[in-house]
Amino acid sequence: MEKTNTFENFLNSQSIQVDPLNFAVNLLLAAFLAYVLSHIYRLYGNSLSNRESFSKNLVLLAMITMTVISIVKSSLALSLGLVGALSIVRFRAAIKEPEELTYLFLAISIGLGLGADQRLIIIISFILTVFVIIGLKKITRDELLSQSNMFITISSQDKKNVNLDAIVNIVNNSCDRVDLRRLDSGADLIEVTFNTQVNNTESLENLTQKLTNIDSNIKITFIDQQGILA
Repeated sequence: MEKTNTFENFLNSQSIQVDPLNFAVNLLLAAFLAYVLSHIYRLYGNSLSNRESFSKNLVLLAMITMTVISIVKSSLALSLGLVGALSIVRFRAAIKEPEELTYLFLAISIGLGLGADQRLIIIISFILTVFVIIGLKKITRDELLSQSNMFITISSQDKKNVNLDAIVNIVNNSCDRVDLRRLDSGADLIEVTFNTQVNNTESLENLTQKLTNIDSNIKITFIDQQGILA
């Protein structure tokens, strides 16, 4: 019984002492870093669907996390209460890409660090993380440039002037890498699909010009699967 009273007295003696000025500075810093993180996500994220709407949540997530940690860190009773509350409430979010979960953890880490008054550590960690994100994006982009990135479909109804050899020669001269994927040939129609490497729009214009020289009604379809030329 005495031990129980001692533990209760210990809990009651834990008082919340949060410096309002220090709290405001940390909160503003959390908002700023999370805003920069959201901008980084919009520029370098790989998601195509909800990048804009998802990035808006990062600022609030960092600020809320920082507020919660600032309050509960000075009170064991509140810390235990937070654990109990989190065991009851279920948080569900539509995470479509693993990358989104990574950015959520980055925003949470900003709030955790600033809530614990570790400003210098968080700033250093954030700067290095941003450099890593940009570096990885550049490396990935360079790798994509070295791979086939463009599907080209060429179809013509003039089989007298347009044949497979003529098409292949023109595509080979205009593109860096050519891989024949599909060939459809009929009595009055030939359609060829290539997977090629194209690094600039000048190559596409050159290819189009050469093909239209042999058949003004030729149909050409370009599909950029990686968005490199955009």
